[in-house]
Amino acid sequence: MTGIERSRAVAVVGTGTMGQGIAQVALLAGHPVLLYDALPGRAGEAAAAVADRVERLVAKGRLDRADADAAIGRIGAAAELAELAGAGLVIEAILEDTAVKRELFAALEGVVAPDCVLATNTSSLSVTEIAAVLKQPGRFVGLHFFNPAPLLPLVEVVSGFATDPAVAQRVHDTALAWGKTPVRCADTPGFIVNRLARPFYAEAFAVYEERGADPATIDAVLRESGGFKMGPFELTDLIGQDVNEAVTRSVWESFFRSPKFLPSLAQRRLVQSGRLGRKSGQGWFSYEDGAAAPRPHTADPEEAPAAVTVVGDLGPAADLVDLMAEAGIEVATAETGGPYIQLPGEGQLVLADGKTSVEFADVVYFDLALDYAAATRIALSASPDTSPETLAAAVGLFQKLGKQVSVIGDVPGMIVARTVAMLIDLAADAVERGAATAEDVDTAMRKGVNYPMGPWQWHETLGQDWAYELLHNLDERCPGGRYAPSLALFKASYADPGAAHAEDVDGAADGSGAEADA
Repeated sequence: MTGIERSRAVAVVGTGTMGQGIAQVALLAGHPVLLYDALPGRAGEAAAAVADRVERLVAKGRLDRADADAAIGRIGAAAELAELAGAGLVIEAILEDTAVKRELFAALEGVVAPDCVLATNTSSLSVTEIAAVLKQPGRFVGLHFFNPAPLLPLVEVVSGFATDPAVAQRVHDTALAWGKTPVRCADTPGFIVNRLARPFYAEAFAVYEERGADPATIDAVLRESGGFKMGPFELTDLIGQDVNEAVTRSVWESFFRSPKFLPSLAQRRLVQSGRLGRKSGQGWFSYEDGAAAPRPHTADPEEAPAAVTVVGDLGPAADLVDLMAEAGIEVATAETGGPYIQLPGEGQLVLADGKTSVEFADVVYFDLALDYAAATRIALSASPDTSPETLAAAVGLFQKLGKQVSVIGDVPGMIVARTVAMLIDLAADAVERGAATAEDVDTAMRKGVNYPMGPWQWHETLGQDWAYELLHNLDERCPGGRYAPSLALFKASYADPGAAHAEDVDGAADGSGAEADA
């Protein structure tokens, strides 16, 4: 099946920022576009705003004059819902309220042709529940664009319980023809992105609540070691603390208050105090005029050890062996035991594994990095029992490799490692339950929120039992279910790596991933 014919009109109901963005996408793809809004005059204003957006593209050299004139000639405003009768696709982008959406679609069903596809741009409400009032629920589908719609490539095509697979395929093909990157998913809370993105925020907030590190340091570690474009504190300040917390709370409630999605008390207090982020002038950070830029904790210079011994296989941190040798540190190896880096004396340097430094005689943990060669910052954690000499040697070693070092509290799993492990766990669970394929999960997280890797790619890169072992250790130290590895992750840790994508089916802007409802 092909997408909606370009000769068929696309109607957009709701003329806010998202509605206008979707209208622009459809318009520049060659469709006639009709805008409708319940408030008199708003549709006409929105049509003029979209036309102005098109003109700005000409001014920037991104669209030629003839194409712009043709597009502007195809956009119109509808004063009454009945004027949408000829549309081949109607996309709703109104208030996130199930009752209001159901009322709209019940009215639309009495207006449009039997072959017209009805779509909701909801980011968190149930597609199945909205469609329940329709006489033809099979033609109803979720079509979730990300904000700003003209720039971000991802579109989630969400099939409700009653959605006709042929309709979902048609909408998928339409989004593809519009130059978007569509992914298919089932009607589960949060769909793909808003479901799987929760640990990126939750684990950072948990480290903060555990007094492991301050917001600026956590952000810096996730950016400079984890490879994320923005840290979760600065990103939620940009999104709006109220918006981000509302999505987290919605997903948590929809999953029957699963501890996997537990909201943050610290963020709740932020919202209650009215510190909503950039829009209020204060969130995790201050945005008032003259406010100092957030500064992460960075350790003072220390002397690097002249020689170390690498015991066992460092796994995801194996690149450190060559990096240390290139930096002039003498590296000996011991194949049995470990894995750790033996520092001078009795101290050991160990990759974050979900355990705590206080459990051992003289251990410093170091965090996971997306790429140890490219990382500009590394986090270390130690307990009060760790000898100052061992901590200093660990700091000096990474400084010798050209890294800034942030020393955080003795929190199990540290920052990047526990975040990535939780992302992998939620992704494995979603795939196992049929919410989406592994390929679509990875595509969604890379294209929708600009993650440096998809969770499944991380799973394959880090080793199939890496996340399971780390979360198992974390669960023992932080019981309650949040970190208990899912059955899906348990299975994945034993699976044949060559068969990881055996059942997958085919399914940007260089932005921050600051999706409005992330």
